[in-house]
Amino acid sequence: MPKIIGNSLAEHRERTRSALFAALSHLMRERGFDAISLADIAATAGIGRTAVYNHFPDKESVLLAFIEHETSAYVRALERSLGEVEDPVEQLRVYVRQQLQLERSYHFAPGPDLREVVSRDAAAHLRAHVGLVEDLLRQILARAIATGDIPEQHLDAVVHLVHACLSGRSVPRGEPARGEFIAATELFVLRAVGARTAWSVRAAEVA
Repeated sequence: MPKIIGNSLAEHRERTRSALFAALSHLMRERGFDAISLADIAATAGIGRTAVYNHFPDKESVLLAFIEHETSAYVRALERSLGEVEDPVEQLRVYVRQQLQLERSYHFAPGPDLREVVSRDAAAHLRAHVGLVEDLLRQILARAIATGDIPEQHLDAVVHLVHACLSGRSVPRGEPARGEFIAATELFVLRAVGARTAWSVRAAEVA
């Protein structure tokens, strides 16, 4: 019988999953997901290969559970931050900054897009997790339109455009370059959606 990690089966399961997630994250920083095997994940996690099958049937299942775990944790943190602000334009500022400051533990090494190397069902699951974050942005924009802080616009199109602006960007690590980059991107997004605040901020900077 495999050695139990922790004081209970539930704790053992959680610790095992965490170790596998950490191993997958580490490996995906080094190589593409298509170049990783379940045996690689198990070895890096220090878990017997056969024991892994008690938790996941294949590496794709590990990936989906990992991304679901990371996305859920991020969404909860983002919701807490947004809950501390009432003004929808300020919420948009928070959203942009949180997205840019996010150090995703599931950053991937250069290689094929994940959607190209996983099954169609898995690709749909990946898209659903992205949708959780997009829904928050959609709600913020809808409130901003309702309060008259931004003009009426096509929400689905704008959500995709804002995310295209924020995703895949290499944010400088050192200051002041990092702060300047985030501030410039924040202002760009606010101006793109027509927030009056953005124009007043820009006018003040020019003055």
